[in-house]
Amino acid sequence: MFRLGLKLRPPPSLPSASTRFYSALPRSKKAFTPGLSRFSPWSQFWPYSSKARSGVQALILASGMVLATTYLDHLIFSGVEPPAYGGPREIRTAIEKLREALPGEGRVTTEPEILKTYGSSSNSYHPTSPHSVVVRPKSTEDVVRIVNIARECLVPMVVYSGATSLEGHFSGIETGSICIDVSGMDKILQINEADSDLICQAGTRWEDINDALKAKGIPLFFPLDPGPGATIGGMVGTGCSGTNAVRYGTAKAEWFLNLTVVLPNGEVIKTRQRSRKSAAGFDTTKLFIGAEGTLGIVTEATLRLAPRLPTKVAMAQFPSVENAVGAVQEILNSPYGASFQCVELLDDRMMNAINVGGYVDKPYPVSDTLFFKIQGSPETIKLAAKEAQAITKRHGSPRFVFAQTDQEAEDLWQNRKYALMSTLSSVPGSRCWTTDVCVPVSKLPQLVQETKVDLAEAGLQSTIVGHVGDGNFHALILFTSDEEKVKVADAVHRLVHRALHLDGTCTGEHGVGVGKKEYLVEELGEGTVQLMKTIKAAVDPLNLLNPGKLYPDSVQKEK
Repeated sequence: MFRLGLKLRPPPSLPSASTRFYSALPRSKKAFTPGLSRFSPWSQFWPYSSKARSGVQALILASGMVLATTYLDHLIFSGVEPPAYGGPREIRTAIEKLREALPGEGRVTTEPEILKTYGSSSNSYHPTSPHSVVVRPKSTEDVVRIVNIARECLVPMVVYSGATSLEGHFSGIETGSICIDVSGMDKILQINEADSDLICQAGTRWEDINDALKAKGIPLFFPLDPGPGATIGGMVGTGCSGTNAVRYGTAKAEWFLNLTVVLPNGEVIKTRQRSRKSAAGFDTTKLFIGAEGTLGIVTEATLRLAPRLPTKVAMAQFPSVENAVGAVQEILNSPYGASFQCVELLDDRMMNAINVGGYVDKPYPVSDTLFFKIQGSPETIKLAAKEAQAITKRHGSPRFVFAQTDQEAEDLWQNRKYALMSTLSSVPGSRCWTTDVCVPVSKLPQLVQETKVDLAEAGLQSTIVGHVGDGNFHALILFTSDEEKVKVADAVHRLVHRALHLDGTCTGEHGVGVGKKEYLVEELGEGTVQLMKTIKAAVDPLNLLNPGKLYPDSVQKEK
């Protein structure tokens, strides 16, 4: 108190003219004598020093700022629902403004059948809703116009491109939504062969990129290979991978150098420069990889390319999954491990389905089978194949087939590509639910065996295909009725929990969407999920970008 200079001093004297005036007044009209108000640091009658006045004023202002900040934090980040979305009138207004902003035939569509098609998928079995309108931008500037209209009218937005996702990522919002179809933004804008990278729009398909590079005689390729038809924007959103992941990793590696993103406020950002590496600040590129279109709309991407190497294909068959996985672990840890581009597992039921489906020229023995794609120079491929044959033999493989020519390699690898078609053909009229768990490679035999027993006990027909080199496998579970679909859903639920118990993940490459968000708290922990929600609320406070996807629904605690 003394350090603040709180010395009492008499109140300041009134000017002499005022003193004479007040002295002349009757006693009952005496001048105002300040009471407790004189202790306000903004009062002219403050009884202490000016230093004390400044200190108390600063303390009060700081306290006010803390209280205001706390209130805003609570309002924004504590799970308080965002403002309600626009109703039918706002949606009609948005559609009118979209037609003005995007003139041209077919660029703004409200045909019911198209809205339904764009809001659902025959490959997904999660709840769906049709969109209110489908818009087709051609540029980043078009996307900015769409975002600004959606924000003004409070209408949610859902991005659509290749439509290959399986977890309800592009399903419509029940209250109404704008579907932004970026599949028309499919141009390769720039190829930098000397730097091994290229720039393209978000709607470009990965196969088209590799075909274009091959047609131009450029000995490079983009190694991420998810399902056919997948586009760059969707691959960023789901954090995809594919058969090449054992050698080249996933979308969360350094294959996306830079992204152009339209934020929910309409601002356009680039996440970084085109240099091969950077230590400048946060890796904001990865903030959007796996965000499933909930933080921003990717319109362009800079992709890192890899040298295109010669490849050959080999196949080995085993008495059990345990034997097959044991061989893979030893092969990948051998001096030739880096030469294996793909290592795929097809279980015995899958091999039987391929034989029965009629997609192969000659049937194969029905047993658990590995398909290898080996890359490198001819000498390297021969040595790697010889090493693989020796290792697989030690792990009980009675059959190892190595393709001697490119045509033999193509024919052999086609058997892997026929997996889904063969599975569906094995039960005419059936539909297929595809799972996507991933576990540490050493845990894969246990997970596959327990899953096969579980599905058999449930009376469900299934096959298994897996990217065994990284512990990711897909159970293709068939059903022919709604009753069977319920049994399949229960089996998938058990499979996911089994994978999580083995220190795995609910999704290795398909993403979360609607179907997997219920498992995130168990897999990632409440703290991590809350951090994801905090980032979402900060970037998209109105929750307009793909609401209802990725983030687990808030659970009200019982009082």
